[in-house]
This record gives sequence, structure tokens and C-alpha cells, in this order.
Amino acid sequence: MKCAICSEKIENTFLNKIVGTFIKKKPICPECQKKYSKEEILKKL
Repeated sequence: MKCAICSEKIENTFLNKIVGTFIKKKPICPECQKKYSKEEILKKL
């Protein structure tokens, strides 16, 4: 999967879960979560 903001590949765990989160059914990488606040992420989606 790719991040909805920066388009970088998101790593998966051995159970095929992403290392990140979903916001409005779109995957967000941990780096973008650290970089932007929740309001900024919602504006970018």
C-alpha cells in the first residue's frame, strides 16, 4: 500500500497489517502522522 499523502510505500507486518493507520479509509504512513497534525491530515485528504 502507498500513503495517501506522500505516496511512499507503507510496510506490512507478518500478519499483513500495515505499519500506519487508516483515516477516512485511506492509509497514512507513520512519518506523515508525526509530521502533520490531525487537522492538517484531514485537509490534505
